[in-house]
Amino acid sequence: MTKPRVLISDKMDPNAEAIFRDRGCDVDVITGETPEQLIARIGDYDGLAIRSSTKVTKEILAAAKNLKVIGRAGIGVDNVDIPAASAQGVVVMNTPFGNSITTAEHAIAMMFALARQIPEANAQTQAGLWPKNGFMGVEVTGKTLGLIGAGNIGSIVASRALGLKMKVVAFDPFLTPERAVEMGVEKVDLDTLLARADFITLHTPLTDQTRNILSRENLAKTKKGVRIVNCARGGLIDEAALKDALDSGQVAGAALDVFETEPAKESPLFGTPNFICTPHLGASTTEAQVNVALQVAEQMADYLVTGGVTNALNVPSLSAEEAPKLKPYMALAQQLGSLMGQLTTGSIPRISIHAEGAAAELNIKPIVAAVLAGFLRVQSDTVNMVNAPFLAKERGMEVREVKTEKEGDYHTLIRVSVKTEAGERSVAGTLFSNAEPRLVELFGIKVEAELAGHMMYIVNEDAPGFIGRIGTLLGENGINIGTFNLGRRNAGGEAVLLLSVDSPVPAEVIATARTLPGVKRVMALSFA
Repeated sequence: MTKPRVLISDKMDPNAEAIFRDRGCDVDVITGETPEQLIARIGDYDGLAIRSSTKVTKEILAAAKNLKVIGRAGIGVDNVDIPAASAQGVVVMNTPFGNSITTAEHAIAMMFALARQIPEANAQTQAGLWPKNGFMGVEVTGKTLGLIGAGNIGSIVASRALGLKMKVVAFDPFLTPERAVEMGVEKVDLDTLLARADFITLHTPLTDQTRNILSRENLAKTKKGVRIVNCARGGLIDEAALKDALDSGQVAGAALDVFETEPAKESPLFGTPNFICTPHLGASTTEAQVNVALQVAEQMADYLVTGGVTNALNVPSLSAEEAPKLKPYMALAQQLGSLMGQLTTGSIPRISIHAEGAAAELNIKPIVAAVLAGFLRVQSDTVNMVNAPFLAKERGMEVREVKTEKEGDYHTLIRVSVKTEAGERSVAGTLFSNAEPRLVELFGIKVEAELAGHMMYIVNEDAPGFIGRIGTLLGENGINIGTFNLGRRNAGGEAVLLLSVDSPVPAEVIATARTLPGVKRVMALSFA
């Protein structure tokens, strides 16, 4: 039997090469090639191991006739054309947790640098000024650290901060009270965190919900003299507003490892007193680079030799025999999970996935993973169907699986229910012609809709003229409507409208829609 061939095209810890060989793969390490050279070479390989330097484009994939898996030693896969890889049947893997400790430690280091003004003191001392009386720092002991995001990295930062005798408060919609107790932190809302925190660190992905979470308005709500650290994602902080807050003294210091635009060749923050920055070094330690290299080699070798799938971004964990039957169910499950994730706020202590009728005869594990991936993708940009169950457990979510072989109103049905502070809420969907996913129930209201692209979700009072008003609003703003999907509890009662649109709905249009007579709730939805 021919051994799988792997190309390592970026500099990587040499132990990765040894792992490939030990697990039955032939491996070549050829780095620094041009795209043209890689195109000429890639057709001979089954696997491609990369870091951030190699750009896996459509052209490279088109030449990769034998390629089965791409492994990224690290989290970000912006350098891989995932849709093109998926279309070609190439699995794309990453290593989302290999640099968590390193990134958390960098945030702690930045916090200490702010507290004692180390970079400025170093610069002046080396300039021969000896500014012994020019810098008055603050202790971190006894201070309150505010975590925005309490997932994997945030929980590590919390642990380190507690070891420093700090008090820790955390804002994270997915943090359950039980998990907060386990971590030793106090769960609070964002306004409370802003008002109480002496230091704020951010540990959340960049999503529509978290973009500019530290906006000009929210920076004004902070405790005067707060110090802010961001080693997560650029775009979480309004950088111009942060500059003004530093100048006014509202913010005593800020440390950024990430910027909205990278490489950050210029920024309004550069040169501002009490501002320090690093060039996206959060994952840059020897240990982290070794960890991700070893992990990606293990994952790729397992897939090439045994077919095992771990941390894949574009395929679920399932066997070749199950794949054809499960594929449409996976799409339905992910759509239902995404819908529930976008419509649900606050902590979710429990999520239940109920397979009914024909769906109950299938392997429910990939269906559950697809629901969780869709649900958690709102909060994490590294989630996939493999690591979603781990992330759910990390957030303290109880995941229930239920099978009912007896058919109800539909031949096959998937129902997703969550426990919220307001009670149990559920959505349900089926397959038309055993292939086409359809939503059939939304929070107890019968409504049939295809979940795809850009959509609007509206809850309103069932009254004449509403459809005309919403149609006029969208038309006046140049937004074309694809489909209307209506449902209501009873005549004159609460009604639900799901409409698909050809382009994203701007925030100002959503805000205007909320002011229309009879409207109770409006949200923009997106289904990739």
